[in-house]
This record gives sequence, C-alpha cells and structure tokens, in this order.
Amino acid sequence: MGKNAQDLAKDYDEEIIFRSRYPSVPIPNLLLPDFVLKDAESYAENVAFIDAATKKSYTYGEVARDVRRSSKALRSLGMRTGHVIVVVLPNVVEYGIVALGIMGGGGVFSGANPSSHSSEIKKQVELAGATLIITDDKTYNKVSELGLPVVIVGEERVPGTILWDELLEAGERASNSMIESVVTQDDLCALPFSSGTTGLSKGVMLTHRNIVANLCSTLFSVGPDLIGKVTILGLIPYFHIYGLTGILCATLKNKGKVVVMGRYDLSTVLKALIEHEVTFAPIVPPILLGLVKHPIAEDIAKLQLRSVMSAAAPLAPEIYEEFQRRFPQVVVQEAYGMTEHSCITLTHGDPRKGHHTAKKRSVGYILPNLEVKFIDPDTGRSLPTDTPGEICVRSQCVMKGYYKNEAETAQTIDEQGWLHTGDIGYIDKEGDVFIVDRMKELIKYKGFQVAPAELEGILLGHPSVVDAAVVGLPDEEAGEIPGANVVMSKDAKESEEDMMNYVANNVAHYKKVRVLHFVDTIPKSPSGKIMRRLIKEKMLESIAKSATN
Repeated sequence: MGKNAQDLAKDYDEEIIFRSRYPSVPIPNLLLPDFVLKDAESYAENVAFIDAATKKSYTYGEVARDVRRSSKALRSLGMRTGHVIVVVLPNVVEYGIVALGIMGGGGVFSGANPSSHSSEIKKQVELAGATLIITDDKTYNKVSELGLPVVIVGEERVPGTILWDELLEAGERASNSMIESVVTQDDLCALPFSSGTTGLSKGVMLTHRNIVANLCSTLFSVGPDLIGKVTILGLIPYFHIYGLTGILCATLKNKGKVVVMGRYDLSTVLKALIEHEVTFAPIVPPILLGLVKHPIAEDIAKLQLRSVMSAAAPLAPEIYEEFQRRFPQVVVQEAYGMTEHSCITLTHGDPRKGHHTAKKRSVGYILPNLEVKFIDPDTGRSLPTDTPGEICVRSQCVMKGYYKNEAETAQTIDEQGWLHTGDIGYIDKEGDVFIVDRMKELIKYKGFQVAPAELEGILLGHPSVVDAAVVGLPDEEAGEIPGANVVMSKDAKESEEDMMNYVANNVAHYKKVRVLHFVDTIPKSPSGKIMRRLIKEKMLESIAKSATN
C-alpha cells in the first residue's frame, strides 16, 4: 500500500501510464441481467425496489421472475438480438425490470428523457432505428405519431397499445423457444444518448461486457458485510448512465434496496430519506445544496445517511464545506465518470478495508482494471504527476463506439484504445485524481448535459437571428445554466424574453436558455471558432453590473 503514483506509472515507449494501486479483478463471462441477478433466489423475499410515495414494491424473487417473463414476451413480439427499444419512462419501480428484460432477450435498451420535447424523442427513436417504444400513459402523446408499436407501463389502458402487465402474462405462456437466441457478452445491451465531447447527441454503444466490467471495477471494495444491507436513494433519472449503472445495476448486484423517486422536491426527498432509512444517496449538487439550506434541525437529526456521492456535475467548494459542517457524520464522495465509459471511472473506496481514502475535492483514485494517462492537448504527449492534461482512460468499460458515427468515434477513441474524455485533470503523487476544467463545451445543468451547438442551431433557425452563441454560466443551485448571446437582424421586433420563450418551446425544460443578451457581434477566432470564454466573461460582467444597479 506504500506505492506512490509515480511507482504505479508504467513507461510504454516513453508514455506515462498510471494504473490502479489495487490488483485486477476478474470479469465473469455473463450477460448483464445474469450478472446483477446472480444469487437473487437467496434474497427472494428482500425488497429490491420500493416507490417512495405509493410504497409499491418488488422483491428480488419478483424482479428475477419478471425479467425472465419480459425477455420471453418481447421476443414473442418480434424483438431480436440487436433490436433497439426506446424506453420513455420516469423513475418507476418497474424501470430496472424493463431495462434488464430487454437486455436479457438480446435487445438493446435506449432510455429517453420523458420530459424531452416530442421532436427530441423522435430524433432519438430515428437515430437509434428503434423497433418498439415502452412508455406510460402520461407520455404516450409524445410518441403516438412515430409509427411504432407501443407498450404502456401502468394501469391506464391506451387504445392501440399493449399493457406491460398483459405482456408479462403472455411471456409466462410463451414457449422457451421464443427466447432461444444467441446473445454474447460482446453484443450491445444499451444505447444511451450522450453529447460526448463535441456537442450533438449520439448513441453510445455499450456491450454487456462494458457494463459488467464497470460494475466489477466500481464495486471491488464492497465487502460481504454490505451485501443485502444498503438502502439507496433512487432519485437520479434512470435513463441517465448514472441511474442505470450506478443505481439500478449496482444495487441489484449488491442485493440492496432502491427507494424509487420520480421528481426532486426537497421535502419529499427528506421524507423518503427518513422514512425508508436510506443509508447511501447518489445525488447531484442541487440536492446537496437543498439539504444544507434546510432549516429544520429535528428532520436532519433523524437521517440514517452514512454517505453521499456527488457526480454528474461539478460540486462547488462552498456547498461541500457547508455540507460537511452540517452533516459531519456523512461521508461526501465525489465521483467522476462518463457515458462513454459505462458510468463511473474514478471513485473512492472503503477505508475500513484498508483501501486508500482520496483527499477532499478529489474525484478519487484509479479503479482496478483501468489505465489512465494525462496528455498535453496540443502535443498529445503524456504527462507526469501534478501536471494537468486531458484525461484519457483505457479499459474494458470503454464503449464500442458511437452508433453509426465512425467519424465521432475516431475523434473520441484513438487507435490504441484510449478514450479521450475532453476533461482536464491531474494525478498527485499519492494517486488521487483532481478535475481542473472541461475542455468540452457542454453545459451541465443539474447534472443534465446541454449541448451549446443544439441551442445555437435552434436560435439560428429563427428568421430574426443573424448569429448566436451559447455558453455555460455558473449557478449556485444548478451548477451551470445556459446563457446566450444573440445577434438580431436590423428590423427584428422580438425582445430578449421572446427569444428565450422561442427556445423554451422547442426543447426540454432543462435545456432552456436562462439568460439571453442581444449583442452586435459574436467574437470568433481567425479560424471561425466561437470564443466562448470571452463571451462568458462579458456576460458575467454584464450580470454583475445589472445586479448592482
């Protein structure tokens, strides 16, 4: 355990490559559903999923049964290995069963945000080449015109659709020959959509092995004493890789209990944390901020929380320090991951097992089976400890590529198999990794990715707009908010507010432009690249001035 990071760096043709201080962990040759539900029969009576509000629940026995039934039923509907099924659902207790049922039958699960605009869902369905949609009665109107068969989860019957519960009953009656298909660990199991490092949304091809490998690395520190004992807050959206891998799959693998929550509201979150005696809460910074500012000490005293993990967006140092002051008994961990790496890439271990505890403000250390290097973005040369560079990672968790997009894949994964993250960070001599900045231009609004290129495209589609640029502006609650500079035509009549409403009518709520300024020109480099840093500085100056007036 005494090795420092420089000792852990391997020199391959002068490349400085860092590896984990911990031994490699084996990756079993199992499909993802089989891997996470292994030994489920031993925990058959334990609750796997419970709805925080309605208390509707599923035990491990019921989850295993319904995953099997849904795999058979979906194949009887015509699903075959490699077919993509788009799931447009909020967080519901059936979500994990739906996702694993698709995967178990050889299908590819592709989660979509139910609050997305119907045009955005249509785009994902078309890009993915989906053959079926699974949704609920409240979201059905967003997918009803897409010309695909639709399965409805819930009790409300919608004409022309199939009810999920009836599908499961049909699966019970279907012959086993319906699911006799050859599915291997190298087949795709998930196609989440990510803006990657370069903007517009792309399908990320993840295989069964990718996610199994990620779980083996991230859960290496979980000992037998925690199996079947952890209650986790399931609030982060399950269509997000953090929700799918980090909450649903990781909890099922450890036979814990997920307290399912659909919407964030501080009082209901607090109630769920207390009522269900939640011990571990993977959350995003706005929720941490809410807990910090909660005024009722008696509520806080009832919490059973042992640790929280913040990911999906940068955590402001002020929030971190304040949370630690208010909840000294709760361990705050910051994790780092990306969809293209099947979820978590760097995280903290369990100090009770002699594992290294990463420093405050670090996103953790390198997990088993992973290789990491830090490169100079201009020269590509790998860098030593304490020297910031672009984080690159190589492991069996790295995606197969972007779906039907070889050019973007080649920009993100190089010929040696290194995934270029677009994030700037460094590793210190003890092996702790720190994130310094993002090279990529993506805005992280409450953990959701917002691509400036997409919002710029919408603005430029307006007849009165001559030019536009979108940047992320710091915000205490959301982490970042989209801000826009817009050049209008000379005879334009629209106000700044009109333009914000125009964008809001064409995108999901989290993608809305929250600040918009009319300007004479958009500053650009000689090569025509938008000078976002300059725009951001000027917008912040302008906001500060108006606040003091």
